[in-house]
Amino acid sequence: MSDDAIRLVTIGRIFRRRWRLLAIVAVVGALVGYGTSLLFPPSYTTSTSVLLAGQWEERELLTQAEIAASSAVVDRAADTLDWSGVSGSELKDRVSAEAADGNIIKISGTAETPERAQRLSDQVAEQFVTFAARIAGDNPDADAAEGPEELREKVAQTNRRISDLAKAADPGRTVESVQARTELEKLRTALQSAMKKLDEADPASNKANMVVMGPAARPTGEAPPTRMQLVVAGALLFFLCAVIGHLATARASRRLRTEPEIAAALGSTLLGTVDVPGERPGYRPRGLGPRAWLRRLLGLDTRWDVPTPRMSGDEADTRIRYRRVCARLRAKLPAPRRLLVVVPEGDEIARRAAGQLVAEAESDPLLRVVGVSVCRPLVPDRGTESGVLVVLSAGSWTAGELAGIAEACADGRHEVVGIVLAGAVRARPTRHAGQPAPHATPVLAVGDDARGGSL
Repeated sequence: MSDDAIRLVTIGRIFRRRWRLLAIVAVVGALVGYGTSLLFPPSYTTSTSVLLAGQWEERELLTQAEIAASSAVVDRAADTLDWSGVSGSELKDRVSAEAADGNIIKISGTAETPERAQRLSDQVAEQFVTFAARIAGDNPDADAAEGPEELREKVAQTNRRISDLAKAADPGRTVESVQARTELEKLRTALQSAMKKLDEADPASNKANMVVMGPAARPTGEAPPTRMQLVVAGALLFFLCAVIGHLATARASRRLRTEPEIAAALGSTLLGTVDVPGERPGYRPRGLGPRAWLRRLLGLDTRWDVPTPRMSGDEADTRIRYRRVCARLRAKLPAPRRLLVVVPEGDEIARRAAGQLVAEAESDPLLRVVGVSVCRPLVPDRGTESGVLVVLSAGSWTAGELAGIAEACADGRHEVVGIVLAGAVRARPTRHAGQPAPHATPVLAVGDDARGGSL
């Protein structure tokens, strides 16, 4: 698995074999999300739209949006609202503004209640319009210099004075009067042209008109993230972390799966692969106590990273595999002798395969099965047996664990004469109805000196 790509079938295998654990982890994540929602009070958000009349460029609208959310506007709104314990700096974090299509500035406010959120948005919009009008020059102070409106009034007075002078001049009786009236009309035309250019260039004439497009709507729901969103997010986050944890653990797994790796770790040759029908993949023996009960409840007593067993041949095909292994074992031995069949403790598939091997071998060679702990492997000393046959399932043990079994065999003065790999398959019915039943598995002999464990 550590060298394989992550496929959908791998994800599906995790869901099928770890659904209890994933469900419990998701529930824990939902509880964490609910607890997180209790730490943050609910908030409500609403917005007010301000229309800017005239022609505006995009960068100018962005500037106005920055002004709407600036401290100059928010501080004035805070002074007007006069909420106890809430300063302008705190309100600034609750106010945002953005430029929308159609020369509209959208001002949003967030507060603890719908009423406060509505008042905050309306007040900020009102203060923004007032502040923008002051900047544009619509509301000059009493001591300020003469503004555009006063200039227009002066121009109007000048036009009236020119008209009076033109009427007072001798209407065309002398050359001097004609020239004076001509000069006065030129002056009037120049003043009108100047005022037209002034109106076109004055931003206050076409850009200072800002209108609040109605009061903010009172919010009916909480602003995200809501309590339900936090609960769902917590469950989803914990669920994904559990799945990723399974994949990461499988990636980092050092269990040997290929035949050359297993043979190299035990320092011997592979005699063949046999099938063990009718067993759940990755099954572990049931234990006693609270920990064993908890593992069964969570589904941890079954390994999830073991592939789904393939469909085997019929019973005759299965027995042929065992017979071929026995034949290779007899051909490898120089003379008939007794052998120890070493099975790692906890490998149920290998234990069943060893029992079938004993049944197929009959007395040539004579086999005796012993279980060896992988934590502290101990093989009986050499006596009547003069060799070891190791039976195990692929993907269950690391190179260090198998090397420990090989060292334990060497300490007992045993030679590892061969390795047999056992794999779980789904059994099929027998090929022929009249075929004789397979030999029954005999009771396995266990020596008194097999302190490493026996089956």
